[in-house]
Amino acid sequence: MPLPAQMLAIEIENGALKPVQRAIPTPSANQVLIKVAAAGVNRPDVMQRKGLYPAPPDASDIPGLEVAGTIVALGDNISSFNAGDRVCALVTGGGYAEYCLASAALCLPIPEGLSFTQAAALPETFFTVWSNVFDRAHLQPGETLLVHGGSSGIGTTAIQLAKAFNAKVIVTAGSTAKCEFCLQLGADAAINYKEQDFVEDIKRLTDNKGVDVILDMIGGDYFPRNIKCMADDARLVQIAVQMGPKTELNLLPVMLKRLTITGSTLRARDDAFKAAIADKLLENVWPLLASGNIKPVIHSTFALTDAAKAHQLMESSRHIGKIILTV
Repeated sequence: MPLPAQMLAIEIENGALKPVQRAIPTPSANQVLIKVAAAGVNRPDVMQRKGLYPAPPDASDIPGLEVAGTIVALGDNISSFNAGDRVCALVTGGGYAEYCLASAALCLPIPEGLSFTQAAALPETFFTVWSNVFDRAHLQPGETLLVHGGSSGIGTTAIQLAKAFNAKVIVTAGSTAKCEFCLQLGADAAINYKEQDFVEDIKRLTDNKGVDVILDMIGGDYFPRNIKCMADDARLVQIAVQMGPKTELNLLPVMLKRLTITGSTLRARDDAFKAAIADKLLENVWPLLASGNIKPVIHSTFALTDAAKAHQLMESSRHIGKIILTV
């Protein structure tokens, strides 16, 4: 069946999201074209809309970093997929549209039993958590992970993956309801940062030992407080800076406790780096999704044309888990 010439897409115009008609893109040799059924909404999309996080030079100007749908066209070099395959994919942009290009190396089959909506919630958070918590911070069974923003899409993913691989998990979240949800999801402890001092609570919960790994999206004045929460030989991974990129650092505890401070962003990394993560997810995590041992947490869905409302919800921080656009 021939493809239409035009598609509905959401573009950014003067800091707002606007539905437009665009030409359907054509896959290059190593890409596939996906007819999008659902797309994830992420904070980088909001930052891009505000002009704070420009897309990489080779990326679509349309926002959207993850999609799920059906492959409808393939590049000349693609032999690993066929038209009609149901996939989810990590993309550098273009997800807020009826059709989206994706590198074939960054497409994964939809785990058995999951809907398109659930699958669209997987790529951005699962790639990010696996890369940072397991590859970069080397979280080990029996160690303790602290996740700031435990009720976010990243947080709910990190809780489940860390528990699946036999680590302990402590989270911070901004309300009693969010803390209770994190505990139900498997977290060993949840700290309401608006009512409690997480530094003191971490000391109490770990018998003054501290945590082994911290996954932080906050930055700013959380940084020196994170240092106080870290055990000997602990690792801090910075993946966002919602409270700003600048802070003060006392180097003495870094030296005395032999701390590792690192961080990363995923969007600008090349396909080879991301493809290696995809391979690890397919081997280690996709069976857990297919068995139902872990599952994406979805707060709400919006029609593609209501993307602006989805961003309003994201910015309100009232949600728990992922926000998804459906096409």
